[in-house]
Amino acid sequence: MTAAFEAQRAALADVVAIPVTPFAADGTVDQDTHRTLLRRLLDGGIGILTPNGNTGEFYALTPQERQLVTELTIDEAGARAAVLVGVGHDVPTAIASARHARDHGARMVMVHQPVHPYVSQGGWVDYHRAIAEAVPDLGVVPYIRNAQLLGARLAELADDCPNVIGVKYAVPDAARFAAFARDAGLERFVWVAGLAEPYAPSYFSAGATGFTSGLVNVAPSVSLNMIEALRSGDYPGAMKVWEQIRRFEELRAANGSANNVTIVKEALASLGLCRRDVRPPSKPLPESERAEVAAIAAGWSI
Repeated sequence: MTAAFEAQRAALADVVAIPVTPFAADGTVDQDTHRTLLRRLLDGGIGILTPNGNTGEFYALTPQERQLVTELTIDEAGARAAVLVGVGHDVPTAIASARHARDHGARMVMVHQPVHPYVSQGGWVDYHRAIAEAVPDLGVVPYIRNAQLLGARLAELADDCPNVIGVKYAVPDAARFAAFARDAGLERFVWVAGLAEPYAPSYFSAGATGFTSGLVNVAPSVSLNMIEALRSGDYPGAMKVWEQIRRFEELRAANGSANNVTIVKEALASLGLCRRDVRPPSKPLPESERAEVAAIAAGWSI
């Protein structure tokens, strides 16, 4: 393991922020607001950013917009934070995105789960191997949402590609996570709880050392309070934060996470930080449901 990869591994063991992608009134990416929101995260103490994550509406962005978001994030992060760029779609597109990220200064990429109705375990390995081998100087972090994938398959991938250094694990089953991590190699990878704050305490108890967050866009201090408690083994303290964010995350998770990004942007809009616009297949929150989100966000800003 090179010193560069060790630095990347250390960066992953943290609150991995997934920034929103704000849109202007004409529907384009609002670059000035995007920079402002990124600076807010950095000023709030966030040390790693993931442009083109799901909270950033990865699948609703054009290829050119994904490049723009990558470049804006790397530019704003500078030396203040690590950048873990989301890549995906077909293999050539994912490779091109990873190389674009590398050429603009990123040192890590997160590979979104393959979007395909038929994913074999061997095919999963082949997909990630092709991407990782194309950028051997980048740390690679698979985003795992497939409950059927075996830990041995991840170990197989890492045997071929030592730049696979971490895992964003997002199967909503703490027992399955514990088994998967141990089958793959608990110490071999940095394990990031990919279902954010609601699952972070249970996943940390099983070996995770970082968690992703969309909520962090609204209240960086809340997410940082949780990880500090988890790092110190203060699970009662972490659960106090869990209770604080519970309703917000329940709203995001309702109806199959239909309003996952919508709720985050609604909270930001209530604070005057960006427009509430999201792209199909997401939809802005109805006016009748906005007051509850605004009240939660206002409580965090006190």
